Order: sequence, then structure tokens, then C-alpha cells
Amino acid sequence: MLPDGRRLGAHLPLAPGMVKAIDRARTIGASAIQVFADNPTAWRRRREPSPRLATFRARVEADDIRPVSIHASYLVNLPGPDTTTFERSVTMLAAELDTAPSFAARFVNVHIGSHRGSGIEVGIARLAAGIEQALARSDARATGTMLVLENSAGGGGGLGTDLDELAAIGDRLGSHGVDRDAVGFCFDLAHAWGAGIDVGDPAVVDAFLDGFDDRIGLDRLVMIHLNDTRSALGSRTDRHEHLGAGQIPVAGLTHVLRHPRLTHAAYILETPGMDAGYDAVNMARARSLWAGDPLETLPAEAFQLAGSARGRMAAR
Repeated sequence: MLPDGRRLGAHLPLAPGMVKAIDRARTIGASAIQVFADNPTAWRRRREPSPRLATFRARVEADDIRPVSIHASYLVNLPGPDTTTFERSVTMLAAELDTAPSFAARFVNVHIGSHRGSGIEVGIARLAAGIEQALARSDARATGTMLVLENSAGGGGGLGTDLDELAAIGDRLGSHGVDRDAVGFCFDLAHAWGAGIDVGDPAVVDAFLDGFDDRIGLDRLVMIHLNDTRSALGSRTDRHEHLGAGQIPVAGLTHVLRHPRLTHAAYILETPGMDAGYDAVNMARARSLWAGDPLETLPAEAFQLAGSARGRMAAR
């Protein structure tokens, strides 16, 4: 937790063990956590829930780790034109929403997805229809689980690249009768930079947040993915980097981290090498940004982590 009470955490792997993930969160000082509930690159879901879930929930509560967010499968793509993928995505997303309470997860975070050449308006319409169906098939409304839509860097027809597209998504969801409290938004800084939003400039950040509040509602911006990037501004690519070691100026990262209008949001790191000890390194760097302290120079090995499991996620 940061000094003003806002939550800072990281995406941590569950492969070493659910309880060990909570132990690791405590070790690195994480007060929030993001996890995959299942294999993020497979349609098939495990047949039975883990017997360790009850212990996981108990530890989350005892250690005051909140929010817990489930990152949905990378395969989910609602805006695209393929009917089979759309149906499988609705089913998958409903399953992720129904799984969330067993993890004590408040959020299910999902990439908005790609229209695959069908166009922005058509893609947004399909996205809204798919979300409406996934919510209807799940118990999310009864359990209070929020679906959280993550902005895109824009490569390959990715939607949610700027304020206009995000606002259009919010409006379309409203026209489908989707409760505004059922769907929130996540702002990934690496994705925003790739999409051409200069989050390194505090004035640009302020203008974006003002527009978001006017057109969508800042209360719905519930998560910040605090990621630096190797990608160039406006490149439409997405390659995460260690905080303060990429292309986003430190002034912008610090401004977002300390922004007085974002105290309600949870900050989650998705930086390289999270399973190689760099989760602790980047948590420490986030605290240095908060304090205004200079960042230490990282060793060469820090930039050779793309082959690790978390590195692959960060370089997706």
C-alpha cells in the first residue's frame, strides 16, 4: 500500500502454489494482486476447482490483499467477425466471471479485443452484445463481480485505443442496458503509449482523465496497469518494460502513480521477469517513483527476460 492508502500490487503466477502467491505478495509488499484463474492460452478450463482455493481466500482476507483481479484468457475476442470465436469468448468470459468469487476476486480484467478488419463501429457493437450475453449467462450481478475492460495499443485492429473509442464502448453498453456498475475500465500505460497517448506528459494525462470523467465517469476507471514499454509512441505495438527503463518518461509514470484523482484505483504491475525476482525490483521502483527518489540502473540481465513466462506475457 502506498502512503496515501492507494493499492499497489502485481500480476503473480499461481503455478508455484496459490498460498505461495500470497506469501510472495507479502514479501514484495503487494497490497493487491492479479492472477490467471486458468491457462490463459487455452479454451479448455480445468474440470474441478483447486482444493487450495479456500486457503487462498482466507489468506487474501487475513493479509488484506485487495482487490484481487482475475486476468481473463488472452483468447477472448468479442469484437471480431468470427461467430465461433464470439460464442466461445462469451462462454469463456461468463466462466471467468463465475470463477471470480472462488478467488475472492472483485474484478475480471479482459482485453477489449480486435475487430479483425470489420471496422470500429461494427466491432464495438459486437463487443457490447457479447458483454451483455456474458453477464446474462453468469452470476456476476448477484456476486458483485465487475468486468474490467483494458485499453489496447491498437495493433491488428485492437479497440479501445483512445478516449473516443472507450467512450463509444461505454455508450454502447448503456444502450444495451448494461448496468454501469457491472463494467469498469483498466488503463494500461504501455498500451496507451503504443496507441499514441503520451502518458509521459503530465498535461496529457490530466486532459485524458478530465475527458474520461466527463464522458465515462472516473469512478469506472478502477485499475491502472503500471507498465513501462519498449515500444515507440504511437507504434501500435505492446512490449512491456521495467519501470523507468523504457520509453515512458519518469515524470509521466510518477504523475499517474501519484495522481490525486486516482486514489480509488488499484495499480498492478505487469513488468518483465515477474517470476525471476523482478516483481520485487519493480515494486521497489514504483515506491521510488512515488517518493521522487532516483531509480537505480538495472543490470544487463534485466533486459534479457523475454523468454521467461512473465517476460512472454510482458512482451505480448
